[in-house]
Amino acid sequence: MCLAIPARIEQLVGESRAIVNVGGIRKEVSLVLIENVVPGDYVIVHVGFALQKLDQQEAELTLALFAEISELNDP
Repeated sequence: MCLAIPARIEQLVGESRAIVNVGGIRKEVSLVLIENVVPGDYVIVHVGFALQKLDQQEAELTLALFAEISELNDP
């Protein structure tokens, strides 16, 4: 099973790359599959590629659900 994760764009790096933040973890990803992204936007990231933009409210809800699942799995 594959999982795509919402991430917030922190910084554009060149024409087709960006630094994103997922729960405090920063990672460089490719933007070749989407257009018109600016810092502060949320994107869905899978295997190093931003696949599409995501509404901020939807992204924050999804990230909150991931955090809740993580808490349930911690002993």
